[in-house]
Parts: sequence; structure tokens; C-alpha cells
Amino acid sequence: MRAIQVQAPFEARVTELPMPVLEEGKAIIKIRAMGICGTDVSTYRGANVNVKSYPIVIGHETAGEVYEIDENNAYGIKKGDKVVLDPYVFCGHCYPCEQGKTNCCEDMHCLGVHCEGSMCEYFSHPISMLRKVPDDMSWETVPLAEPLVISMHGLHTCGLKAGEHIAIIGAGAIGLLAAMGALAYDAVPIVVDPVEERLELAKSFGIAHVINPVKQDAVAEIAKITNGRMAECVMEASGSIPGVRNTIDYAAYTGRIALTGWPKGEVTLPTNLITKKELTVRGSRNGAGEFEEAIDLIYSGRVPAQKIITRKVPFEELPQALADLAERPGDFLKVIGVIEG
Repeated sequence: MRAIQVQAPFEARVTELPMPVLEEGKAIIKIRAMGICGTDVSTYRGANVNVKSYPIVIGHETAGEVYEIDENNAYGIKKGDKVVLDPYVFCGHCYPCEQGKTNCCEDMHCLGVHCEGSMCEYFSHPISMLRKVPDDMSWETVPLAEPLVISMHGLHTCGLKAGEHIAIIGAGAIGLLAAMGALAYDAVPIVVDPVEERLELAKSFGIAHVINPVKQDAVAEIAKITNGRMAECVMEASGSIPGVRNTIDYAAYTGRIALTGWPKGEVTLPTNLITKKELTVRGSRNGAGEFEEAIDLIYSGRVPAQKIITRKVPFEELPQALADLAERPGDFLKVIGVIEG
């Protein structure tokens, strides 16, 4: 079978690998569509500190049909079912797992990072981590459930309620999906990003409040939108050090903050303001139990996730798409690879 393998930093290619063999508790999936994530780009650049060795097959935003499976499984999944892969393989017995926080497993193995990824023609995956999707859901939209899971987990970490404002820092795929998710739940998103084209895109998605912190006083603008209260919730989705720092200023007194982005260095925070405002600041990693919600939001159209797709390519062009993303990240929001047939 063919697979997209990063041989070394800045060197990716289509390679031939052996077909997976069916194992107990697992299914073999015929992959039909996959998204390129920022994590994949980081691995391509050699900047992903969690990738310990090369070569590695990348990919974890993956949809396909069940090709081979023991149909006497406990999950009701059959051959031919259309599925999306939950890519965060957990141990099930560490302290976070025992609490149901499998997204924070102490021995987390994310596909394409800590172990071989799913950007290939066939992939073996635990049956328990396959999520069925409707048969008439378009292939290119199914992989979007995975980034939407991350976005929704951020909203849930904040405890966002209908009618509340949420300042979302970063208008990448995760930030824009979070803003659409907020609209779906009748909240008021405020998207903050220094790239004007991304803000225009957000407005085209129906997001009324956008702020360019380079051209505008973001604190003053959020104060205007919220009638002086500031944002009840703040979600940091850029991974930038200034973005993390700004969450404190954008939040209302007693506000709730979710840190979803991954900064490249340490961030200094004014803990006196956290105490003064009595803010709740929480990390928000991956997702746990949100796949069904994400699938329903996309399928029902409440979150028109397909709007973030800026390029679709056939499987064999994925290495070049990966290089293009690494060189010109601002030109693409979400690239989807497809395998016909």
C-alpha cells in the first residue's frame, strides 16, 4: 500500500509499505479522505518535539470505510461502515484515564506523532476508537470532525453558555471552527487575529465581531462589544506567546479561559490579575467524548465546517501540499487529501 512518509525534515514522499494485518480488537480501514494538520507541518519542518525519530508516516485527521473486521465486536461496527478515526490512543488505566480524561493520558499516543500515522491507503485501528458517520456525509467533510472536536473541547472547557461572549485568539482552522461552534450554541464569538485575510474569511462565515490587534486596540474593542464587561470566556487557539498573555486582559472579571494553542516557549502571566479578576484558567487538550457531537454539528449543517477547506488534492500530491503549507502557511486554511474509489 501507499503511505505519506516524512523521511527527514523537509523531505516527504509517497512510499510503499506492507498492508496491515487484522489483529484482535482492531479493524482495517480503507482510507478515503485525510486532512493535513499543523502538527503534520511541524513534523515536516523537523520542529515537532514529540516526534522522536524519522521516517514516520504522518496524519491523524482521517476518514474511511471499514475494510476488514470481526463483526462480532461489541461496538456494532460492520464491514463497509463509514467511519472517522479517533486518533488519540490512550492506556485506559492511568489517573487521567480513570477520570474519563483520556485526552490527557499519561502515555498518550497520537497518530502521526508518537506512533505511525494514518495518511496511507489502509490503516489498522482499535474498533473502540472508530466513530460511525452517516453514509451520505461527504468524504471531504468527515476528517473535519477531528479538528472540530478540539474546538468544541475548548468551548466546553470554558463552560460557554448561550448569550455569552467568547474571545477567540487565532483565526486558523481550530479558531474558526470554534467560532462557528459558538454560533451554533447561540453564543457571541469575537475573533482576534493579525491577518486581515483571515478576519475577512471569518466575516464571510457569519462571524460579526472580528478584531485585528495590530491595527486596533483589542481590549477597547472587546469592551465596546461587551458593553464594558469584557469576554465571559476566552479561548487561545493561536499558540502565540502574546496571545496567551492577552487572554488575561480580554477576560471579564470571573471569566473562564481555555488554553488550546501550544506556545513554543514559556509565557509570563500577571498572576495578580488572575487573582484580582478571580479567573479560571484551564488547559484544553485534544478532546474526550466529543466526536459524536462534532459529527452531528457538521452533518446537520449547524457548523458548516466545509467552509474552511481551501484546497483538495489527490493522495499522490499530498507531499507537495505539505511542502506548500510549510512554505506558505497563510495561503491555506485546511488541505484535504482524497483517495477515489
